[in-house]
Amino acid sequence: MTAGPWLPYGRQHVDQSDLDAVARVLSGDWLTTGPAVAAFEEALTMEVGAPCVSVTSGTAALHVAYAALGIGPGDEVLTSPITFIATASCAALLGATVTFADVSDDTLNLDPEAAEAAVTGRTAVVAAVDYAGHPADLQGLRQVADSAGARLVEDAAHSIGARYRGDVVGSIADVTTFSFFPTKHLTTAEGGAVAATDTAVAARARRFAHIGRDPQPRHGESEGAWWYEMSAFGLNYRLPDVLCALGLSQLKRLSAFVQRRTALVARYNELLADVPGLRLPVSRDDVDAAWHLYAVRVLGGRRREVFDRLRELGIGVQVNYIPVYWHPVFADLGYERGMCPVAEAAYEELISLPLFPGMTVADQDRVVEALRVILPS
Repeated sequence: MTAGPWLPYGRQHVDQSDLDAVARVLSGDWLTTGPAVAAFEEALTMEVGAPCVSVTSGTAALHVAYAALGIGPGDEVLTSPITFIATASCAALLGATVTFADVSDDTLNLDPEAAEAAVTGRTAVVAAVDYAGHPADLQGLRQVADSAGARLVEDAAHSIGARYRGDVVGSIADVTTFSFFPTKHLTTAEGGAVAATDTAVAARARRFAHIGRDPQPRHGESEGAWWYEMSAFGLNYRLPDVLCALGLSQLKRLSAFVQRRTALVARYNELLADVPGLRLPVSRDDVDAAWHLYAVRVLGGRRREVFDRLRELGIGVQVNYIPVYWHPVFADLGYERGMCPVAEAAYEELISLPLFPGMTVADQDRVVEALRVILPS
């Protein structure tokens, strides 16, 4: 085979309706926190079934979520090592200790039994990660969290639009975080959101993301119209109107995006079923996944070879993810390899194949043909 044009593993899908929505805001009076923010948050709340606060990134969403739950020194946050570092680092930035528990071998989501074994008297949050768009075992992890007196956080950066046992992701955990990075299901360029089923937590999330500003000043009646109050410390994580306009336009097509990804995954499963040396992703019966990644496992120690050869052919595969505690920032704190053997074994085999709504059948055939050449039967 010869190399073809670069095929990314993920890509945004922007059409004229998105361009028009952004242009309307750019030509209006509000570029920052205005009516498009409110409209996007309202539509998002309806979509995920819990009050939402828009923020500047998926990382910001995690920081806001932990802050809204009051996480700090003395607390432990228990999570998965198969995730982007922000799931753990945002808790560490608030002074909490991060504890990693192993994943289930089939979904690579946090294993409730491993989580239960890792719980201590200081566990304040169990943070699930919906790897690749497959919801975690939220019922099992809820039981672990409840027995520990902890809160359940769901990092749903990969899974907006998914369902767990019939319930939409966002309405199940105490707090759910989303990412709207360009490769995700919908995009605001950079952006994210926090959904909280408890209105008090949602209010704290909004205040933290809005620099600590109190929406109802205590002394406003005795002062002028200029008056505002900061009742807590916070950060400026406000997503501007121009990006919320893009997000609102994209949200209208979320169902179509998820359906297209689902169809592509089904086609991958069919075309790759007989390719030797590959282990394909699975979906449990109690979920409707919203596939963000199509992550296969390359067996026989050939991951690096397959990865390099695919990239040489212009197929932009990726590896998601390096176990979080392997990163120097955690290794320097004393976290050691070998802590989560299932996760580490999976990492050695993982490759994410291209998957995005604008991907064509010809694109997919090209990926499959390349794998059949590299991994002959």
